[in-house]
Amino acid sequence: MDAEGATRYPEAQSFWHVSQKSGDLDHRARDGESWRMVPVLLSGGAPWGFTLRGGLEHREPLLITKVEEGSKAAAVGLQVGDELININEIPLSGYRQEAICLVKGSHKTLSLVVKR
Repeated sequence: MDAEGATRYPEAQSFWHVSQKSGDLDHRARDGESWRMVPVLLSGGAPWGFTLRGGLEHREPLLITKVEEGSKAAAVGLQVGDELININEIPLSGYRQEAICLVKGSHKTLSLVVKR
């Protein structure tokens, strides 16, 4: 998110911090729980096989709530509970409708970055 986006959507600012250990990025939430960013590339076109809920309009993170068995999402290891951060190299502001539009606009490939 750019500085303008942070001004327009102050609630979109993250509550996470990043610390570096042993040359690798070790991400930790305020409660000490660790997480990592995972790139996921789906190909072959929709349907992708996952369900998304949440978003800033609901004061929740954008979370994957269902991954259909045998789907393209399942084949690349997308998991229930993954938080959607980036779609097709576009950092998300956190709004569900934005994410839905980006997913629906993906025709042959869908590139995601999720926080796990």
